[in-house]
Amino acid sequence: MKVGTMLQDIVTSLFHRPVTEQYPFEKRPAPPRTRGMLHWDPEKCTGCCLCNKDCPANAIKLITIDKKAKQFVLRYHPDHCTFCGQCVESCRFGCIEMSSEEWELAATNKEPFTVTYGRDEDIKTMLAKLASGDLEPADES
Repeated sequence: MKVGTMLQDIVTSLFHRPVTEQYPFEKRPAPPRTRGMLHWDPEKCTGCCLCNKDCPANAIKLITIDKKAKQFVLRYHPDHCTFCGQCVESCRFGCIEMSSEEWELAATNKEPFTVTYGRDEDIKTMLAKLASGDLEPADES
């Protein structure tokens, strides 16, 4: 590289703003088809477990508490998820969707990487059954 070319680049960069975006402080909107965090609606779910069976990363566990009363709890592991969207395609009732707004999922510890979806009373029932030993991890559909 010639010295003249280098000096020309230095002088040019003194008068132009850098093109680097200050990411955490200046955020651009995500594209509309971005695949982000999974959301589940327990009111629409029938417990068919197609989402659980079709997940290639085993990131979804549908726990059946009472099938007749339609009591289900969904455990989602974003750290296992490949965000392929197969669970959304497999769900016949539209109870699973991927958010295009929640895609920044980095964390410094593993606690936020287990998300439990469901009605509050169903989650309490599931946790009580797990604590008492009535619900084994093998019972998770």
